Amino acid sequence: MTHLLSLLLQLQVGDAAPAASPAAAADSAATAANAAAAAAPGLSLIDLILAGGWIMVPLFLLSFISIYIILERYITIRKAGAVPESFMPGIRNLMVKGDLQGAKMLCAQNATPLARMIEKGIRRIGLPLKEIETSVENVGKIEIARLEKNINVLGIIAGVAPMLGFVGTIIGVIKIFYAISSTGDFGIAQISGGLYTKMVTSAAGLIVGIIAHVGYHWLSIMVERMVFRMENSAIEFMDILQDN
Repeated sequence: MTHLLSLLLQLQVGDAAPAASPAAAADSAATAANAAAAAAPGLSLIDLILAGGWIMVPLFLLSFISIYIILERYITIRKAGAVPESFMPGIRNLMVKGDLQGAKMLCAQNATPLARMIEKGIRRIGLPLKEIETSVENVGKIEIARLEKNINVLGIIAGVAPMLGFVGTIIGVIKIFYAISSTGDFGIAQISGGLYTKMVTSAAGLIVGIIAHVGYHWLSIMVERMVFRMENSAIEFMDILQDN
């Protein structure tokens, strides 16, 4: 009887041991994974930029220039378009009354391209209509040229930045082949440095190019809207002169 009880106890212990082993194995695997994740070093943005090499310097300068032009032109164009809706009706009322001095003062109170264009036309009143129209158009062209200042630079940057990124790609490939030829081995240690340069510069060039490309077209649309508004105002001004 004693031998039978001992045998039953041994069987129960043997059955319990395998049941506990999967849980222990899972805990061990989870602990090992957490330790590996904690030991893996992070890659910061500065590390990525440094991995790109010297080609990142001109790309950084191009990005700074692009952002500066976009912000500066945006503020300038927004100010240029800040003309009250009552401006042209006010000009019409004053000119119908014959108050040219009041019309000039109203233009002087609005320091915008549109107001300067209309003021030029008022100062030419007394000359033939064709000459007045030519003067107004010439001032409008000068004002539009001022609004478009440096916008073409964004177009140049949009084309140059991806090319610089491609140059970085070529430099990265050269690094890879040089490391392989120097060590005679083809492994991760030989290709990692070149791949960093290749991928980082390509990405940076595309990002800078996209920013410049979007900024160029966005500002161009704003200028086109301003041109349309100035042309309508010039036509309305000439209609006022013909009606009076």
